Parts: sequence; structure tokens; C-alpha cells
Amino acid sequence: MKVFFIIIFTSQLFTSQGQDCQSGQEVLNALRQVQKLLSAHETSFLQSLRSLRKKLSLLQNSTVKHNKSNTDKDSTDCPPPEPLANGRILGNVFKIGHEVHFLCSPGFQLMGPETRVCLDSQNWSGAQPYCKFVDNTVNNDASASISASSSSSPHRVSSHVRESRCIEFLDSTHCTCEQGYSISSHNSTLCTDIDECELFRLTRPGRLCLHTCVNTAGSFHCECPAGYSLGRDSRSCHDIDECARATHNCSSEQVCVNTYGGHRCVDVDCPRFRNATYIKTSPLRCDRNPCIQGDNACFQAPVSVNFHFMSVVSNMSTPTVLFRLSAARILGDVLRFGLLGNQGVQHFTVQRSGKLTGQLVMVNAVQGPAALEVDIEMSEMERRVLLGRYVTKVTVFVSPYNF
Repeated sequence: MKVFFIIIFTSQLFTSQGQDCQSGQEVLNALRQVQKLLSAHETSFLQSLRSLRKKLSLLQNSTVKHNKSNTDKDSTDCPPPEPLANGRILGNVFKIGHEVHFLCSPGFQLMGPETRVCLDSQNWSGAQPYCKFVDNTVNNDASASISASSSSSPHRVSSHVRESRCIEFLDSTHCTCEQGYSISSHNSTLCTDIDECELFRLTRPGRLCLHTCVNTAGSFHCECPAGYSLGRDSRSCHDIDECARATHNCSSEQVCVNTYGGHRCVDVDCPRFRNATYIKTSPLRCDRNPCIQGDNACFQAPVSVNFHFMSVVSNMSTPTVLFRLSAARILGDVLRFGLLGNQGVQHFTVQRSGKLTGQLVMVNAVQGPAALEVDIEMSEMERRVLLGRYVTKVTVFVSPYNF
């Protein structure tokens, strides 16, 4: 500003060439007036600058107070959790519905809840946990191994919650989890276990495991009921044949019958008929002793009685052929097959499958566990005269499971 006024004043002096040269005293007075004018302008400028600074300061303070009041008014946060002595708190988001997790330092055990949730009341759920000192001097080797294993893996809040691995890249944070875990919907710094059993049930048809799916931290495994072994695919179940492996508890007089998921020890006794006696010719067959000439009651009794045991799964699809029955040879002209009595008629039927063969068919599904009995009679006729009866006593053990 000083330079500007000096230039103007000087130009005015040199433009007045038509006037008489001014004296040195007049020039000096003029310069003093210019100096006073410049000093007055400088003082006014400084006062204006100070006033402007005060106004800016007042405006800034009012803006900060306004923002702070709005933040306090709209806050939906819970108060910060109390610091955890000898431990630390995982999670820095304190809004409603968000979680914080507590982790103790080595040598201390967490007493209280591992996780607290910010409630709608803006209070934390549960009680404040604390870290209790654990004396590990008794087993230094065990504590050393635990410490070594912990240092090589991510910090664990619990078996189903772990810290995520995060990296900063291009002013953004990218977090990842180990296999079997996913980023928490409430806190990106935490990984929560994926329940594969429930996820498969909700998203895909069929079953992840044939019997029972057990969710574990970061994974899952399948289990089979007693009497079954887990298949090579770690998902299917296969029946254990206790009879073939000789792991049963049957006596020498009993017959071991393998069933799905177990076995049965069966006593095979020859039946009793009027005026007829039987002898066991094999573990599963009884033959009639010769009848006295003219003893019609003895001749009406079955020539042989066979025993057949089998196992089926629960709710097996029907109709299903269970087994076939055949005659080695025939003396008469007619061979008939049928069920003896009313036992088992609601579940079975007999059908002829050939000239000398018949088959037992299950017509209705059965929910196990159950044991069904049915007698099949094969009659040999010659000109409508009975030549002989042959009976097969069938026992079907229905498993509690459908596999």
C-alpha cells in the first residue's frame, strides 16, 4: 500500500511540469502527509484483521458445540466397557446390537461371560467379567506347550469366535478368516464359526451326514449310531456285522442273527404238532419223525419246518420281494404257496414266481424298531389229496434307522 501511494504522489509531482518548481520545504511537508496517511491505513487494516479473526473463532466454536450437541442427542451407543485388567477387549463398535469379546492374558482365566451385547437400553448384557490368575507352576511343560500353540495361531475369544486377519491397502481395510469361519456381521475384526450342519440343511437338499452332523469350531464331523461304522467318505454309515466278526454274546446253542445296527441271539426250537415229533437236522431246520401207519393227525403235520431270519431298514419302500422259496422236486401234480394263519397278513403276501417257486413280498412299510413273524406254507397235492406240507417260519427284524 505504501508503494502504491508513493507512486501516485510521485507521478503527480512530475506531471505538474507547467508549474513552478516547488521548494524543498513543501516537498518535505508533502512526504510527511503521505507517511501519516499510510500509517492510518495500516492501523485500520490491522484492526479489521483482528476483528475478522475473532469472528472466525466464534464461528468455529459455535460449530463444534452444535456438532457435539447433535452427537450427544442422536447417540445410540452403549458406554465403553470397563477396562479388563490382565486382559483386553476385542471390538470397538459400541452401538446397539454389537458385541464385544473379552480375552485374558496368558496365565489368567476369564471369569464371567466371554461376550457382551449392547442392548436397546444402551446397557451391556451380563456382568462385567474379570481375569483370574492361574497357578501353572505344577505343570510347566503343559503350560509351555499351550503357550507355544497359542502363539502360532490367531487369538481366540472362544472356540467359535476368533480375531480376523486384516490388512490396510489403498486407504481401506480388508479382513479375512480361517477356513470354517466368516466375518462377523457386527464386527469386521472378528470371525465367527460357520455352522455347516445348519447351513447345509437350509440351503441344499439331502443331508450332509447320513445320521448325525456335529458342528465343531471351524469344521464339522459326522457320527453314526451304535452298531454302525463311519464310511470312508466320513459321511455314510455302514452296519457292523457282529456275527461275522464274532463280537456277539450268543451262546453255542443260539443262532446269531445280524441286524442293522445290532444283532439278535435266537433260540431255534422245533415246533410241536399233535401226534408228531421233530428232530433238528440243522441249526435252522427241523424234520418230522416217521408217522405210524394210519395216524392221519401225524400225516397232517408239516414234513419239515425251516427257520429264516432277516433284517430290513425302517420304512423300506414297498412292495419289495424279501426272498424266494422253491421245491427241489415235486411228487404230485400241484404245488401251492400261501400264508399259514392270520399272522403277518397286514404286512406280507405270497406270490407264485414259477412252477416250483414262490416269493414273500412285503406290501406295507414298517416303522422300526419292530420284529415281524410270518409262516409260509408250501403244500404238495396229487389229485386234490395232500401229499405233504412244508412250513418256513420267517422272522423279519426292522431297524430303527432307514439305512
